[in-house]
Amino acid sequence: MKTGIFTIAGGFVLLILLFGASRLLSHHSLTVDVFGSYFPAWMVCILSGLALTLIAHWILQVRNLKAYLGPAPLIYSCLMIIFTFATWLLFYQN
Repeated sequence: MKTGIFTIAGGFVLLILLFGASRLLSHHSLTVDVFGSYFPAWMVCILSGLALTLIAHWILQVRNLKAYLGPAPLIYSCLMIIFTFATWLLFYQN
């Protein structure tokens, strides 16, 4: 069981390092304003929201916490929205 905890902790450390590195390397965001929509930024945010939701689902599955959740479609759609908006605020708030 200890190796599973270290694997999860290592994954989180890697994820934090990747976010930190991308934050440091993105002084100028490469987005194009097309009729008020930032074209590549919203796609990146949606994909990262989906990836983070899948990671949260995996963690809940590993920890056997799915029984404590409410309706799964509502919970996971709200998690995806929260992670998508958090990514937008973290990387594209200017």
